[in-house]
Amino acid sequence: MNTVSNSIQTNFREKGSKFIGYLFSASSTEAFDDQLQQVKSKYPDATHHCYGWRINPNNIEEFAQDDGEPSGTAGLPILNKLKSYEVVNCGCVVVRYYGGTKLGKSGLIEAYGRSAELCLQQAPLATLIRTQNFKVQYPYSAQSEIDRLKNKFDLKELNAEYLEEVTVTLACRTSQSEQFEHNMQKLEHNGINTELIGPSFVTMSR
Repeated sequence: MNTVSNSIQTNFREKGSKFIGYLFSASSTEAFDDQLQQVKSKYPDATHHCYGWRINPNNIEEFAQDDGEPSGTAGLPILNKLKSYEVVNCGCVVVRYYGGTKLGKSGLIEAYGRSAELCLQQAPLATLIRTQNFKVQYPYSAQSEIDRLKNKFDLKELNAEYLEEVTVTLACRTSQSEQFEHNMQKLEHNGINTELIGPSFVTMSR
């Protein structure tokens, strides 16, 4: 799976109609709605604001909106392009200004799909890696042990707090998580405490 790391805007004309595509990151429906409202406020006089989104890589949710276009001719082609590029935690809005010539259902499907694909072709995508996340607390004297494990396993530090002891949140590739947890358990006598937080995803630039 992939996700979008930067927002992209594209536009083209088809038989007089102007199509403006926006592709952006959105990790929740609320985040998508915020972006959608920004697009609508920028183009309040547009004929249609059609869109599709996919969120939550743990249990993918998706939605398509035709916004007055014939059913299945706008939102679904946008959503299908997101699915074909296997992207999640993102949304695509396509703004249309009607140009006076009807495109027909097949023409609309082609135009909205093309707008989404133009965005996806230009978008810098990041790979989503499935992980198990751990909270690790340890004394400063154990830092060398933690550094050794960071070199041994494919870990990504998500958060760190340096108080009387160090507390870090580490993401470990799911395929390595059992072995990592086993290694951590063997270090408990050094004052290193490990707590499994649960599954998640992290991004890795392509």
